[in-house]
Amino acid sequence: MWCRLGCGHCKKLAPEVTNILMQNLHQIKENIQEYKGPRDAEGIVAYLKKQAGPPSSELKSSDDVGNLFNDKKVYIVGVFSEFSGEEFETYITVADKLRSDYDFGHTLDTKILPRGDSTVAKPIIRLFKPFDERFIDFKDFHADAIEQFIEESSLPLVTLFNKDPDNHPFVIKFFNKDNSKALLFLNFSSEQFEAFKSAYTGVAGDYKGKNISFLMGDLDASQGAFQYFGLREDQAPLIIVQDNDGKNISKNIWKPIPEVNNEPVKVVVADSLQDVVFNSGKNVLLEFYAPWCGHCQKLAPILEEVAVSLQSDSDVIIAKMDATANDIPSGFEVQGYPTLYFRSSSGNLLTYEGDRTKDDIVSFIQKNKGAPAQDDSTKDEL
Repeated sequence: MWCRLGCGHCKKLAPEVTNILMQNLHQIKENIQEYKGPRDAEGIVAYLKKQAGPPSSELKSSDDVGNLFNDKKVYIVGVFSEFSGEEFETYITVADKLRSDYDFGHTLDTKILPRGDSTVAKPIIRLFKPFDERFIDFKDFHADAIEQFIEESSLPLVTLFNKDPDNHPFVIKFFNKDNSKALLFLNFSSEQFEAFKSAYTGVAGDYKGKNISFLMGDLDASQGAFQYFGLREDQAPLIIVQDNDGKNISKNIWKPIPEVNNEPVKVVVADSLQDVVFNSGKNVLLEFYAPWCGHCQKLAPILEEVAVSLQSDSDVIIAKMDATANDIPSGFEVQGYPTLYFRSSSGNLLTYEGDRTKDDIVSFIQKNKGAPAQDDSTKDEL
């Protein structure tokens, strides 16, 4: 422990810390770990007292259980026929290794435990948690298997990241876990929340045990995360997927399809792009832009002129997509703003790299557009 000379808190803390350390010097030499406990004086003392005590508490009565448990943390209890033998010794060894992160207990009587059942076959490890199925049993007493079971079972199927301090330990565990991650950010107060939560939990269940963890973050608590990922709150709801190394695999940003879209330049979002650009049978000029981009702002009135001049041609659509608020779809490469693509009705996809004038853009469209799409009635007549 590092302290500062003259610090009143350190002077007050030193005698009690020294006493605990001297009484347990043999244990410290055998089990050196990174300190992950509280930073305040009282918290450090409580942490050291816990480390100095037995790694697992014997539970003889319901009162013992009540003193160990609360409904906001994860607890692990080993249930045995006797406190001896290979399984018990392995359990205590694992408890000693993980005591910094979890509270362990052991008992001979399953009935004193929450939702206890005297018919449970012993030995067994029961993990209690304040989420999902509330408790889960495990019977493999190999040390590595126990550790893996505890680490995997002590994280919710979907971790909630909000301002509730009871969720913070699980958020820390989520980010410390060495696996792939999916992070969904949205407003927890929105009408969409329950629908998103239900669908997202279903996906998380489908991927359970496949080395990926899921988190839902409330916008009110996620400002730091948005700064880290280079995102804005008005882009939510959105999902980020990271690989094991913390690299972003993808960012999926949802923008609703506009209810009103009657301007000459049509607004396209991720959910409408397929219908407007690929399935409409039209010739579509699509601009990928950024709201802050000066070149995009200069191009906006020019594209408006192009759209107005071609309004009489029902086979041509001039459209735009905010590339900062929607995922860039596959098949399009956007390295800067604005980026213009043209997809003809015959399916040709071209990049527009000409001058950004009305006449040049209109000329390009007229030269590259496909034949008007035939409707079903015309095909029947033919």
